Amino acid sequence: MNAIFSKLRTGAFAAGMVLLAACTASNDLNEPPVPMGDFLLGYAIVVADEAKMVPPSRSATPEEWKAVLSDQVKQRFGRYDGTRYYHIALAVDAYALAVPGVPVLVSPKSALVVSATIWDDEAGKKLNEEPKQITILENISGKTFIGSGLTQTREVQMENLSRNAAKKVEEWMSENAAEWFGEIGAAPMAELSEDAAPAPEGEISVQPLAPVAQ
Repeated sequence: MNAIFSKLRTGAFAAGMVLLAACTASNDLNEPPVPMGDFLLGYAIVVADEAKMVPPSRSATPEEWKAVLSDQVKQRFGRYDGTRYYHIALAVDAYALAVPGVPVLVSPKSALVVSATIWDDEAGKKLNEEPKQITILENISGKTFIGSGLTQTREVQMENLSRNAAKKVEEWMSENAAEWFGEIGAAPMAELSEDAAPAPEGEISVQPLAPVAQ
């Protein structure tokens, strides 16, 4: 019995340290974006028809995921002011929206799995041959420490996961920025309409990776 309580105390201390770190984190959307070369967002494309709900979880429709993920992608990548259009395509592979549980001891966490593909509009081709699968977890904060199922609505959980997903995609893209996006002004700007990004040549699609085990 003493060993069990010792493990619980150790886990609670570690979680508390993570909580303190998370609470001091700022909203980086208010800060300058990370360097991304000559990148300019064209379309934010989200598909979620094949998304798998991993129980225990609250349910969400494909349309809801499309709306919230598209919004977060536009907020994050709309900050870039390059001259060449690129499209970001995301497929929702799986998700879990935490349900109410027993605080601390059994507090389910929310998670999201997406596959990302980046398209070069001018070249009319994708930059990564295979979709990049990314797993996203909810942030630990004062509102999620005891389980976001107890403290947050389904909509807030989806928004938080989608915001984290957009940031993870940005981090991955920034790692490949030199190869994919080049430098601003390195090539002439394509002729574009004044009110919209150009329509992609052919159909843009992103295929989810293998189903996530439940």
